[in-house]
Amino acid sequence: MQLQSEEEAAPLAPHVVATVPRGTSEGEFNLDDHVSKRDMRTQGVDFIAFALAAAQQALDDAGLHGPSSLNPTRSGVCIGSGIGSIADTVQVAQQLAPGGAGARRVSPFFVPRMLVNMAAGAVSMRHTLRGPNCSPASACATGAHAIGDAYRMVALGDADVMLAGGTEGCVAPIALAGFSRARALSTAYTATPSTASRPFGSDRDGFVLGEGAAVLVLEALTAARERGATVYAEIGGYGMSGDAFHITLPREDGSGAALAMGAALRHSGVSASDVGYINAHATSTPQGDVIEATGIAAWFNEHAREQPPMGPLVSSTKGAMGHLLGAAGAVEAAVAILSLRHGIAPGTAPLKTSGLDKDVSDAGAPANLRFISEATPIDPLCTATMSNSFGFGGTNAALLFKQPAD
Repeated sequence: MQLQSEEEAAPLAPHVVATVPRGTSEGEFNLDDHVSKRDMRTQGVDFIAFALAAAQQALDDAGLHGPSSLNPTRSGVCIGSGIGSIADTVQVAQQLAPGGAGARRVSPFFVPRMLVNMAAGAVSMRHTLRGPNCSPASACATGAHAIGDAYRMVALGDADVMLAGGTEGCVAPIALAGFSRARALSTAYTATPSTASRPFGSDRDGFVLGEGAAVLVLEALTAARERGATVYAEIGGYGMSGDAFHITLPREDGSGAALAMGAALRHSGVSASDVGYINAHATSTPQGDVIEATGIAAWFNEHAREQPPMGPLVSSTKGAMGHLLGAAGAVEAAVAILSLRHGIAPGTAPLKTSGLDKDVSDAGAPANLRFISEATPIDPLCTATMSNSFGFGGTNAALLFKQPAD
């Protein structure tokens, strides 16, 4: 008999999570509103349903209603997920375990429900979009990669319209247990959950696991204007890089982040000094936040035409929403776009409670980075914003957004 240690046998400790509120009231997510009874067995999965809801909202906002608004063979989907349906995997494992219901009780839809590309597939089928259909799965950089890849598909003429983004619905004990054992989650602030995620904060101790989705409509600028669509921003650049260093940790000098940001800038037609706001990946982990600040400062110093008295505004909206894993990059890209449109950068709210970490401040000092704790006007002379996303395995992505050309 093999005995478990007291630590191994202990139940999962309480953790703060950022979940989508479920229900039928205003502001709550009602699965029945987005998935029909007929499709419930295949699409009644959180990450798929979130994607369906976000895609419908994006199409409605873009004024693309029904097949008559889209050329089906020239319209596609690029929506990724980091994990997919982890709950289905757990359920089947329990069924196959001793004393479980057995293999015959495993749903024939188990595999389709768990595949990360099924969110893109469901959106494609719902709206009869027969153009490119793909689904990156690059951990916490997934949403940014999906948007960047779709941007290139439109630019290269592979599609006229792309729905692009990320979705995640994996707030479950198994995910919490895994991240907890990796010492990645916040554990110190269960009594004050609204400030548990503290990016750049002096007393941060890990991230808060979240869920949700964001989908953007990408379209050629001239086509969007011809049909009278609201154009929020123009994608100016998309950069990727690899740390080639460690399975979970980025390089300490932040060079992976700097390489991705530099690549996004290269073909954008703007200078680093034109970037007024950077939505940082910063997840609230002790090491990662300092490393990213180091990389941003290095990138800004290298690429700015001139060193202004004050550098760009920097914040992490994970302080308000938690870390949405594969959906994070898409949600944060939307934040960067809206920040550019409205000229206001959102702050890292918990910094009011925790205060800016000295190591983060020192890392950003060479480029005069301004880590903000509340909504702050962006310098009107700045014409671009940026969103950073990094993932396990050393994958990095950066998206640069600029004001639409006249």
